Amino acid sequence: MSYQIRDALIDDVPGILDIYNDAVANTTAIWNETPVDLANRLAWFEARAQQGYPILVAVDDSGVLGYASFGDWRPFEGFRHTVEHSVYIRGDQRGKGLGPVLMAALVERARGCGKHVMVAAIESGNAASVRLHERLGFVVTGQMPQVGVKFGRWLDLTFMQLMLDPGAQP
Repeated sequence: MSYQIRDALIDDVPGILDIYNDAVANTTAIWNETPVDLANRLAWFEARAQQGYPILVAVDDSGVLGYASFGDWRPFEGFRHTVEHSVYIRGDQRGKGLGPVLMAALVERARGCGKHVMVAAIESGNAASVRLHERLGFVVTGQMPQVGVKFGRWLDLTFMQLMLDPGAQP
């Protein structure tokens, strides 16, 4: 498979929207139940840009294959060195190794931004995502049973985190 990992462009937003809405409709990776429109994803894209946070895309001739980004974990100054990320892969590309490549690039970007911790919030039944994060050095830091609901069932949340610069002083 020949693809490129790069910063997202405004022209990539429709492809990002399609991947996002597919995850809304068909997975528990996103706990929203209502698809969003292009204006929503454009606002998200602009907010990331204003914050100086990356949106990385994997692209080939067919368009956006997947994307990854991070943003503030909580809106308080005390959490300014911690980010929460997301990574989503187009349905026909899942299981082909794009997730680890996008995540590794995203982790390096977080380090480059001077972040200290990257947080993952994963639906506990998503064993593939948990394994991916473990391979990248993330560790489970918390379990929250039945905090969400989708597809008529309760969802459990697993928190994982990666120390981006162990030993750094605040």
